[in-house]
Amino acid sequence: MLLELEGKEHQVITGVCLLRLRSHKQKLFADQTIVKFRSLGADDVIDYLDRINPLDKAGAYAIQEHGDMIVEHVNGSYSNVVGLPVERLREELREFQVAEHEMA
Repeated sequence: MLLELEGKEHQVITGVCLLRLRSHKQKLFADQTIVKFRSLGADDVIDYLDRINPLDKAGAYAIQEHGDMIVEHVNGSYSNVVGLPVERLREELREFQVAEHEMA
């Protein structure tokens, strides 16, 4: 899989649902980040795989674990690539709370 991604860009999309059960309120959003992989050879991939376990990773890599070995650049939220778009979540939670107070 890493050799399929090498030298190319791919999208990491994370969907999030915020729920407030008492007021039956929900907010859905998705965040997208573009990741560009370095040009890699078989030796680069083997070296990377010697350092991480790819079997429990979406996309067979973890940007937070030696990601600099395989990732050339990230366009968007780094935390989204890790697994949760923290910056966007913080913003959405703030708006979610404001809207909830306006309803009360």
